[in-house]
Amino acid sequence: MRMALWLLALFGVAVSVALGLSQQFGTVTLFLPPYRVDMSLNLVVIGTVLCFVLVYAALRGLFGVFELPAQARRWRAQQRERVAQTALLNAMVLWMTGRYTRSRKAALKALSQVESLLSVAPADTQASLGLMRSLLHLLAAESAHALRDKPAREQHFQQVLAHSESGARVDQKLELRDAAFLNAVRWALHDRDNPTAQQFLAQLPHGTARRTLALRLRLKADRLGQHHLPALDTARLLAKHGAFAAGPARSLVRGLAVACLDDCHDSSQLQASWALLLEEERRQPDIAMHAAQRLLTLEGEPMLALKWLLPIWSELTRVPETATVSQRQRLVRMLSSAFNILPPDSEWLARIEQARLANPRSLELQYLSGMVCLRHGLWGKAQQMLSQVAPRLGVADLQRQAWRALAELAEQKGDSAQALACWKLSAKVEG
Repeated sequence: MRMALWLLALFGVAVSVALGLSQQFGTVTLFLPPYRVDMSLNLVVIGTVLCFVLVYAALRGLFGVFELPAQARRWRAQQRERVAQTALLNAMVLWMTGRYTRSRKAALKALSQVESLLSVAPADTQASLGLMRSLLHLLAAESAHALRDKPAREQHFQQVLAHSESGARVDQKLELRDAAFLNAVRWALHDRDNPTAQQFLAQLPHGTARRTLALRLRLKADRLGQHHLPALDTARLLAKHGAFAAGPARSLVRGLAVACLDDCHDSSQLQASWALLLEEERRQPDIAMHAAQRLLTLEGEPMLALKWLLPIWSELTRVPETATVSQRQRLVRMLSSAFNILPPDSEWLARIEQARLANPRSLELQYLSGMVCLRHGLWGKAQQMLSQVAPRLGVADLQRQAWRALAELAEQKGDSAQALACWKLSAKVEG
């Protein structure tokens, strides 16, 4: 159907041209003494058009002949650029497969091609060739780093910085410098050279420094340099951006918070570090108990330690399943140590008794209640609870403390035989 329509259109055009040429609209007379030439107007128009077409084709052909050397040069430059691109891709593949020596050789070969092209390339291709040259220098630096050739790595790194200053586009300059600095930070961290890594991190622009990759490198650098408080801030930001899963992020923040507390050397410094923690971090059992333990170790105020532990105590007694057995035992151990220092506190006595009644099967709560009753002078109740829980406690130090408390109570009553038996049971506790 399409062919039939084309044939009809062709016949229509032919008929129209024939009808148009058959009409004589005028005559053109050309006087060439002693001759006179009469031509129809149609023939003159057709001849003029044909002459124009012939002249145009001749000029185009002539210009094409003159452009042949330039086209040959462009073709040769394109071929060399393709060779350089092939070498770049080959170097990247070899680097990713771990063949660093061959990757470095391929990168150097491509660099020689690009350098020769830059001297003859037109201005519109200078930017792309410059970008390729910088990428090849970075790739060669990566291979040199893998081969532990630090002088070559530094040489290629400096070349990247020098070439980034002469780029044609501003965005390419910034991106090349950022890429060079980020790679330099990673190399320094691999060499465990924290001062150099921090120096390069400080040279990153503000926007680049807040990227996930830069934050990860900063976190590694801060942890390598034992700068736990800045590392904690960086870990919070990474967790906010979703750089880690929820579980690893929580574990990382917990570890850094504990490290910040370990860096404190007195109670005032510990309180200042505690104030810098977020509310959700203070409510984590491991962090709060570690802070309270550090405060007691640094001879701080025991009441402040109990204040830090109160939210943890409330949460664990309300929902015991939220804490592990070791966390509950550690909390009981710390509360018992704090109560031995503090004067009797009726509020805590009521809280512990209420928690014991709500969970009567908890051996740790029964032990803590007995120790608090002993501290408050309720010797009969203390002896009753400790006698029930001492043989069943699975924690060595708690069981030992329970037998010692029973021995002291027996000595107060003058029951030497019972006291001696409790002392012997305390000594037999292993661990």
